[in-house]
Amino acid sequence: MRHIPVLTEHIREIFAPLCSCSNAAFIDCTLGLGGHSREILELCKGITLIGIDQDSNAIALARENLADFSDRLEILHANFAQGFVQALELARSQNKRVVGVLADIGVSSLQLDDKSRGFSFISDRLDMRMDTRQAQSASSIIAEYSQYALEEILRSYGQIPESKKMARLIKEFANTYPRDEGFYNARDLSEFISKHFSKHKIHPATLAFQALRIEVNNELGALRALLDSIEQASGADLRGAIVGIISFHSLEDGLVKERFKHFARACICPSDAMRCVCGANHSKGTILTKKPLVASPKEVRANPRARSAKLRAFALQ
Repeated sequence: MRHIPVLTEHIREIFAPLCSCSNAAFIDCTLGLGGHSREILELCKGITLIGIDQDSNAIALARENLADFSDRLEILHANFAQGFVQALELARSQNKRVVGVLADIGVSSLQLDDKSRGFSFISDRLDMRMDTRQAQSASSIIAEYSQYALEEILRSYGQIPESKKMARLIKEFANTYPRDEGFYNARDLSEFISKHFSKHKIHPATLAFQALRIEVNNELGALRALLDSIEQASGADLRGAIVGIISFHSLEDGLVKERFKHFARACICPSDAMRCVCGANHSKGTILTKKPLVASPKEVRANPRARSAKLRAFALQ
C-alpha cells in the first residue's frame, strides 16, 4: 500500500542530533504503516525503534514495510497513551536509553482509504474505531447519546457554530432507522449534513466527522495522558530525549503548545505572586519550535493531506 508520511524533512532535521546515538531506543507512538519509523531507522543506525499502534491491520503492514529493520524493531499493540508506558518499560528492560519520541496524532491513510472502517464520507459504514477491539463506534454514539451529549461533542470537538441545530437534525434523522440497526451509514450522514448546512472552504460534514472520531477514540484524552507520561518520565527515562508531536487540528495543537510551554517554564509560582519563591529551577528543557513546522508548498502538492500537519518539538534536559 502506498503511504506518504508527512513532514519527513522536518522530522529528519529535528531528530538529526540522534544520529550518533548507540544502544538507545526511539519510541514511535503512532507507528501506522511505518513511514516515519523508516525515516528514523535510516537516520539513526544505532537505535532500536519501539513502534506503537492500536490498529492490527496497520501493524501487519508495518511489519512488512519495515522488514529490512526487523533486528532493530519492536512493536506494541496498544493506543499511544498506554503503549508509551509499556515502551518505556521495554526500553528499561533492555538497558536502552530512550533518546527520542514521535507521535503523529492523525488518521492514517490506511484508515481513511479503507471504506469498511467508516472514516470516509463515502463509506457504507459509520464506524471510526482506530482499535476495532473496542465496542463504541460512531454509529453507537449517534444511536445512544442524548441530543444534548451529541451537541456537546459537536461543539467541543468540532467547534461547529450550529452544533445545537446539527445535533437535533442528526438525532431526528437517526431515529428514522430501525432500532436494531442503528445509524451506520457514513455516506448518508455526510449527504444529510451537506443538505442542511452550507459549504465554505471544507466539506460541510468535515467537522462533524472530526468530532465523532475524537469522541470514539478518546483522542484528546489519550494525548493528555501521553503528555502526562512524558512529563512524569522527563527527569528519568526520558532525560535528554527529543520529543516531536504532529497534530492536525487546533484542539490537538493547542494542547501540545500549552504543555510544551509548561515544560519549559522555570518559575511555577502563581501568576499573582509578588516575587518568585519556587527557586525558578523547574524547567524540563527547551522548546525547539517557537512556531509549529508545517509542510512546504511542494509537499502539499505531492501529499494534500499534509496541509494541516503541524510539528512541535521539545528537547528534554
